[in-house]
Amino acid sequence: MARRILGFVFLVLMVFALLQCARRGTPSGGEKDVTPPVLLKAEPANKTVNFKSPTIRLYFDEYIKLKDVQKQLIISPPLKNQPEITPQGSASKYIEIKIKDTLRENTTYTFNFGQSIEDNNEGNPSSFLSYVFSTGDYLDSLSITGVVNDAYKKEVDNFVSVMLYEVDSSYTDSTIYKQPPLYITNTLDSTAIFSLKNLKKGKYALFALKDEGSNYKFDQNIDRIGFLGYTITIPTDSIFVLDLFKEVPEFIASVPSYAAKNKIIFGYQGDGSDLTIERLTPLPDSVKTIVSKELEKDTLNYWISPFTADSLIFRVVNDVKRTIDTFTVKSRKLPLDSLRISATQNKSISLENPFWVSANIPIKKIDTSKITILDKDTISVAVITALDSVKNRLNFNLVVPAENQYRVRLLPSAITDFFGNVNDTIVFGLSPVDPVEHGVLNVTLTGAVTYPVIVQILNESNDKIVREEFAATEKVFVFKNLKPSNYQIRVIEDHNGNKKWDTGSYLQKKFPEKVNYAPNSIEIRANWEEKYEFEIIK
Repeated sequence: MARRILGFVFLVLMVFALLQCARRGTPSGGEKDVTPPVLLKAEPANKTVNFKSPTIRLYFDEYIKLKDVQKQLIISPPLKNQPEITPQGSASKYIEIKIKDTLRENTTYTFNFGQSIEDNNEGNPSSFLSYVFSTGDYLDSLSITGVVNDAYKKEVDNFVSVMLYEVDSSYTDSTIYKQPPLYITNTLDSTAIFSLKNLKKGKYALFALKDEGSNYKFDQNIDRIGFLGYTITIPTDSIFVLDLFKEVPEFIASVPSYAAKNKIIFGYQGDGSDLTIERLTPLPDSVKTIVSKELEKDTLNYWISPFTADSLIFRVVNDVKRTIDTFTVKSRKLPLDSLRISATQNKSISLENPFWVSANIPIKKIDTSKITILDKDTISVAVITALDSVKNRLNFNLVVPAENQYRVRLLPSAITDFFGNVNDTIVFGLSPVDPVEHGVLNVTLTGAVTYPVIVQILNESNDKIVREEFAATEKVFVFKNLKPSNYQIRVIEDHNGNKKWDTGSYLQKKFPEKVNYAPNSIEIRANWEEKYEFEIIK
């Protein structure tokens, strides 16, 4: 029995000893590897002259993987055919680049890999690794630097191309539409600062391009562009600033089509402010037509009384652009677009957010005798109404004490549309804004202010205009009844006084109207008046 006990005790001690040994041998993990891959050597060597090899190999001190290499790799000057890069999808201690182009003579090439080369374990990028060679006897070594901004938004997009075109006897303003640049780089996804290196001495045109087509050419319909108003001479110590903007595209009329039995839509791109629609097909006298603009869309609605016809022929004329397009619109089996009434989404009304009612079909008549407004004591309130034919809505001048509540009732036939359709009974409940629950922001502009200006209050994420106010001369901008929140301020120098921001034009050498953002957001609290002095710096 004693021997069994001794044997059991020995077994327990052995197990305990083994567990302790196991604990001692368990890795603690150590510090996380944050070291990026290191380039050990290149074949041919980096900065080789008289380069003739069709293949480049780069060797690293650890296993690496490629990430978004087709997007991150910037080759300057651009190659017509993308090189073949292997291996992709697997770890390796080297990458191989097969060049599929005939290289230019006496030219310095730069392969900038951005952050596409990462170590296999932790994903640490070998940031902005570049490989340089020359097909001539020497490497070009000049460089320029600068910044890309967005002309309208506070933040600029990632992956903006910055391009240099050599200004020689073959260069014209249209070159950027037809040919890739001599030199190119990219802001990638980390900073708006750019640097173009290994340049040769000469005169150049400098551009920024949000190259949506990835073809190193300017496509006005989809790309945004930034340019300088002058030619630069390299070498230079100047720091260049490029403001990126989207041009108004050239006018093009889209093929019209029936959207409903009583509506044909005429879409277009570009400036359609002087667009007219001429019907060439004769219609019976009983058929009525009217044209309206679709708000916030590049579309005209051609409203037409339903009738039987296989097709209609129209002519779309733009007098300013001097274009005439003829279209045949074939009929389709579609339902009628019936009258729909909507109202301001925010039912808390104020001077800054008045109450209105709109219709989807052009309004022909308003019968105010069939519109009643009652306060919280069910007493009728006299309110001035006005029809806004541009926005196709009825505006109500309904601003009264904050403690009141209102019911707006539209009885049948209060609104009659172009085709004679009328509304059913509709009731809206409204509450005036309580100033105690909101705040006030007073904005004073100082510094290099150029009037007229538009001052806009934006939400904190800068994607929505909460309020805006235009001024032709100096004044204090007072924004009342703002909900408690953080806001941004944007100031537009409205040079032509048309009360909107105007973009630029590369061919016209016209720059966008200047936009300034306050450096910090402003907190608005309930029942509080905030004063903000905004210094405009040129």
